Amino acid sequence: MAPIGVFDSGIGGLSVVVELLRLRPGTAVRYVADQAHAPYGERDLETVRARAEAIAESLLDRGATTIVVACHSASAAALDHLRERLDVPVVGMEPAVKPAAAETRSGIVGVLATDATLEAHRFAAVVDRHARDVAVVARSCPGLAAAIERGDGLAVERLGGGYVADLTARGVDTIVLGCTHYGLVADRLARYAGPGVRLVDPAPAVARRTLEVAPTVDDGPLVVTTTGDPRRLRRRLGALAERHPVLADAEIEREVGT
Repeated sequence: MAPIGVFDSGIGGLSVVVELLRLRPGTAVRYVADQAHAPYGERDLETVRARAEAIAESLLDRGATTIVVACHSASAAALDHLRERLDVPVVGMEPAVKPAAAETRSGIVGVLATDATLEAHRFAAVVDRHARDVAVVARSCPGLAAAIERGDGLAVERLGGGYVADLTARGVDTIVLGCTHYGLVADRLARYAGPGVRLVDPAPAVARRTLEVAPTVDDGPLVVTTTGDPRRLRRRLGALAERHPVLADAEIEREVGT
């Protein structure tokens, strides 16, 4: 069995896994939540690059034939590096500015993301390529990914509601979710934004691309490992499975030696 290997600094990348399993139920997936080193968005690029390389190698050792960097911050820091070093397809994240620019009616696109993503050259290049004819309002969201990671609904409402309100006050009618964690609470963010604002999540497109480039797609379990506390991960997965039932049967393991 050759699983698709997916990783993030925490549970955020499961938003991509949910889409993978929606498109092809029963796909073998091995997911690593690097919770001992989370959040990546608050770490320097060299540290994130080193973590990404170590985890990708561990996934290859477990038979993965495709690697998905399901984290915008890790993609900004390490995607090109991994593609140069690894002999398997490597799929990464980038803010979905292109579709947002095509869909906006007001001509103003908002982006919710971490500092690491917004400050990276990859983000600036995406905006330059795809959004020359629209205004892009980027909003850093300190604390939001961490609140989602720990399941703090009150903090998600306070922070997420405030960040979204800041964008809509500037005339934004299309908001790009520039962190995979945000996709796990997209319904809440959409409620904060209101009916006239569209949210664009890159996770579905990344899942489709993964299935296109994967040399093999085998059937098998979803195995979720963590470099942190498996008990805490199990509790969070239980809560997420109420909204995303494909996660209900995940096997949970402790990641050792990564």
